[in-house]
Amino acid sequence: MDNIYDLWIGDKQISVPIAVASMAGMVDGAYVRDRAAHIGIGFIGGYAIDEKTIAAARALSQKGREEFLPRNPLADIAAQVALIEAAGIIPGINIRASEVNSLVALTEVVGDRAIYEIDAHCRQQEMIDAGCGEYLLTHPERLISYVQTLKITGVLVSVKIRAGVAANDVELARMLWKAGADIIHIDLMDFGHTKIRDIRNACPVFLIANNGITNFDVAKELFAHGADMVSLARKSDVQTLASISQALGQFTREHGWYNSPKQLCRGGDIRSLAFCCLPVKPCPLIPALQKLQISPQEFVDMKMSGVKGTVLEPGTGTCFGSLAYCCKDTTPCMFRDGTLRQTGVSHQEYMKEKRRLSAKLMKTIFS
Repeated sequence: MDNIYDLWIGDKQISVPIAVASMAGMVDGAYVRDRAAHIGIGFIGGYAIDEKTIAAARALSQKGREEFLPRNPLADIAAQVALIEAAGIIPGINIRASEVNSLVALTEVVGDRAIYEIDAHCRQQEMIDAGCGEYLLTHPERLISYVQTLKITGVLVSVKIRAGVAANDVELARMLWKAGADIIHIDLMDFGHTKIRDIRNACPVFLIANNGITNFDVAKELFAHGADMVSLARKSDVQTLASISQALGQFTREHGWYNSPKQLCRGGDIRSLAFCCLPVKPCPLIPALQKLQISPQEFVDMKMSGVKGTVLEPGTGTCFGSLAYCCKDTTPCMFRDGTLRQTGVSHQEYMKEKRRLSAKLMKTIFS
């Protein structure tokens, strides 16, 4: 497995930070298997798994919509998961459930082999009336109970949401994170990277950005504002996936950090604190620290503690005496580059170490 991304969800290593998103009646184990060379997770479904949601799926099918209607849903899902596992991909199951016991029943059949994705995304009225899909976004207490119940069984939990439906997407994300959700999978609709950045600034949960991703440039913009992965649905043809995967691999080998954020002063999310200077002049850093309730001295202490004993600690020839305060590799800087040459550190290793620093800062901020 190519380890250039160093990306994990729980105890599962993700080979490529690109996923196939579920499409009812279309994305099954064979669909994922045929795209395995270019993706890290395949979300099959959506699958209706209890009486109310199965009735809703039948009603949608009668209207001409594609739906999965296996005779034995749990056994069929288990077979699809096995097919994806055999292809070397992490399986995800997008689940339409109207009550919590059906979720537990599925875990008893499949176990911890897959990621369980609660469908809080479907906007078909039949599914909303059955108590799933977007219904859960307007009844977050039920959604939270689903997450908590699944987590008790010891599985990885994703929640697929549609941006702009809940009363407050950022607050919902924080609630899901605190409830134990491992992943929030966001259909961005027309909100774009600003929605990802807002959620990333509010919680450290693993984020998958979905909708409108047709090429590497679009994916890169989402990565630069806080996405850990991107997912494709209708555009998840082999050619598009291969193109994005190849470009992302090349970028990562050149720069070391596949989803490095834009700098804070250029609209980046708070992971970019790893690139910020000392807080000694008026700039976007000052209000960002105030919002996080971090004093300038606390910020300095956090940074210097984070780089202690690493290649980022020295830097007498840089502006502030340490590479801890230097910007990202794509910004020209003769002082940073001179220090890197002196210490024998490549740009790739510099950015990998900045990623580690960012993770330490995020852990401190959200602890």
